[in-house]
Amino acid sequence: VLRPIGSPLPLGMAALAGASVMLTGYQLAWLPVADGHDVAAVILLFAVPLQYLASVFGFLGRDSAGGTGMALLGACWTVTGTLTLLSPEGSRSPVLGLLLFFASAVLLVPAVAASLGKAAAAAAFVFAAARFALTGIYEYQGGTVWEHASGWLGLVLCLVALYNAFAFEIEDTRHRTVLPVLRWGTGRTALDGSEPDQVKNVEHEAGVREQL
Repeated sequence: VLRPIGSPLPLGMAALAGASVMLTGYQLAWLPVADGHDVAAVILLFAVPLQYLASVFGFLGRDSAGGTGMALLGACWTVTGTLTLLSPEGSRSPVLGLLLFFASAVLLVPAVAASLGKAAAAAAFVFAAARFALTGIYEYQGGTVWEHASGWLGLVLCLVALYNAFAFEIEDTRHRTVLPVLRWGTGRTALDGSEPDQVKNVEHEAGVREQL
């Protein structure tokens, strides 16, 4: 049974861009400290549901790298938003810092997997990992330098994610690559390969084979 779905990558990347730019605005003092709880609420209500939705459809679309990456990003934004919402404005959380250190390392797993087919998507995961690492340093030990570095890198991440969202959306609509997303290997086959190429190894995938 073939069940075509739209690519969830544009949705997940747009959510990543939105969350990143909100946190950047807070870290670079574009928004007053008193708006910290509002920033947290926006992240929780806007970005988190969209990234979890993108994750579910990523797994349904047999893209475990995209599904895993979006789920990890959704979880990171959930914790970041929740702790920011529950803490006094302008405060730091070493607990959040330690989690973000871990998250920055774990995000390299889907980044490496995505790099085997879609280098542009992998780049977004790498920038997100670096941004979380810098935020983690600030949350753990403080320092305006780390906060501002994370904020400016977050702005770069926002632009990378927006490019990915636009490029993958156009690609999914036109059924061909218009803006470069650096597909190669299995990523190129997934878009340009014949129907037999698409399903020749399906018997070895989770949900078909006997064990995960």
